[in-house]
Amino acid sequence: MLPRKIRVLIIDDSAVVRRMATDALSADPEIEVVGTAIDPYAARDKIKELNPDVITLDIEMPRMDGLTFLEILMQRRPVPVIVMSSLSQRGSEHALEALRLGAFDVIGKPSGSYSFGDLGVELTAKIKAAAGTRLRALPPPVKLIAYTHAGPRPPAADSPARSFDPRSVILLGASTGGTEALREVITRLPPNLPGIAIVQHIPALFSRAFANRLRSLSALDVREAADGDRLTPGVALVAPGNFHLLLQWQHDHYRARVVSGPQIWHQRPAVDMLFKSAADCGAAPHAVAGILTGMGKDGAEGLLNLRGKGATTFAQDEATSIVYGMPRAAWENKAAQRQIPLGEVANFIIHQFSTCHGTHPVVSHSP
Repeated sequence: MLPRKIRVLIIDDSAVVRRMATDALSADPEIEVVGTAIDPYAARDKIKELNPDVITLDIEMPRMDGLTFLEILMQRRPVPVIVMSSLSQRGSEHALEALRLGAFDVIGKPSGSYSFGDLGVELTAKIKAAAGTRLRALPPPVKLIAYTHAGPRPPAADSPARSFDPRSVILLGASTGGTEALREVITRLPPNLPGIAIVQHIPALFSRAFANRLRSLSALDVREAADGDRLTPGVALVAPGNFHLLLQWQHDHYRARVVSGPQIWHQRPAVDMLFKSAADCGAAPHAVAGILTGMGKDGAEGLLNLRGKGATTFAQDEATSIVYGMPRAAWENKAAQRQIPLGEVANFIIHQFSTCHGTHPVVSHSP
């Protein structure tokens, strides 16, 4: 018996996008587009009738916007949803909200009527990953303080100032599910830790909205990295979409290098590029580096390089990962010294520097 195809429903008010997405997905023998809908009202009946495995969802639609529909859908009939969002500031903010509401992933919607480009390949890969996902109930909302950052960042009440070796650094990489995973981690970290460099696989133009969102929710100075930015305690730099983020040691501090270049593991930015640059500039003995949820194998080689040079390394565990691809690769190639549930990652990072004596983090376990 032939394996069952992945059943997909496409919801988009553009007839052109519906046709292009249908053509791209139908070219894969493992996927069947079982229907399309022009808006959420039409989609509601088709979901009941067709029972799709995965839904693609436009955000800006008539009668009911995609975010409202997504929230209702995830409450009443959860199904993996891939959101197609316009590559604009407003589209970026909508995309991040969709991820918060439980969307599996987002992709940038083609800007022109006939410019589908490589989007079909990306959409196909995400459809296949989403089909095998175990949907999890959304956690209750966490009450967070929105910091304006107009003045000095408020220190955590139980986090006295510390002195670190200037080479101390925190390195994080993530992909699918990572925007919410990183929010979980970053909003729990105090500002008196070493600088943080982050690579999240994210479409171009979405990364600035993502950094700004983290900045508004945390006590850290989170920014989209610009070439030449100084990485200091209390600062977190996020790789810009479509650019690699590297670290470079200059005299007594790290500087960010934002560069183009080929994709690594089909990604730009790539986690491996950040990790390998950190290892090359001598950061490893002073670094805590980890890989969170995501598709593929990006970051595993770079993390192994860091571990071999003395870094403290970890990967998110399978039970709390939306996609256990990147963390699995890092665990299976022995790059990660341990696996950690998402809810414990922030405390793990804090602990590694709590016994630091100005030199390097202390590893509290063996693999």
